[in-house]
Amino acid sequence: MAQKPRECRAEVAAIRWPRPEVIEVDLRMVEPPDFVFEAGQWISVPFGPKVVRAWTILSSPTRRRTITLSVDVVPAGLGSQWLRALKVGDPVEFKGPTGGFVFNRADPRRAVFVAEEIGIVPVRAILADLYETGYGRPTILIYWARDPSWLLYDGEFRSLARRYPGFTYVPAVREAPAAWRGETGEAAGAVDRLVHSVDKLVVYVCGGGDTIDAVRNALVKKGMDRKSVKWEKFW
Repeated sequence: MAQKPRECRAEVAAIRWPRPEVIEVDLRMVEPPDFVFEAGQWISVPFGPKVVRAWTILSSPTRRRTITLSVDVVPAGLGSQWLRALKVGDPVEFKGPTGGFVFNRADPRRAVFVAEEIGIVPVRAILADLYETGYGRPTILIYWARDPSWLLYDGEFRSLARRYPGFTYVPAVREAPAAWRGETGEAAGAVDRLVHSVDKLVVYVCGGGDTIDAVRNALVKKGMDRKSVKWEKFW
């Protein structure tokens, strides 16, 4: 049963910067002590009566006492400024969980995940949860970025592919260095080349609106029902 959003309190347990534009924040739960959510969902932090910012949870639901956010803080907005100013021990109030970009284990179709840069956050949470809890069916991740430096958690996905033969990881970049071994071009082009059949297929895609539209259009041209493309728009 889906959890209803509730008011929560936590404190900052750790802060990391996987790249200069992306911050990871660990939030140790205070109330409730265990935060129950589904992989792919998000929380909202209030900044006034009608001002909130929503951020997707990076960590797996198997971790309920501490959750992790991973956020692109390049936009110089209110939420980014607040995140940059956080310190270990700071209290944080939020509401959650919210969101329907979650994986349906009962769906018998083959699953393909497509993510664009920071759009990898809910996908990473879903994949971590699946493989931590014994999911044995084949899945594919096509992860696109402008260049290899923006392939967040690339090493983690490569390790996952080595440990689980049913998981296939395909990184793709627009700007490829000379030593690059992988797909090049745009995300939709990679999907068009790699997805040969849409029969009994479901696709989860997360990133910018333009990328979502292009990926969906590429799949529809192959005969896929638009409703079989589940999406979460980050920008």
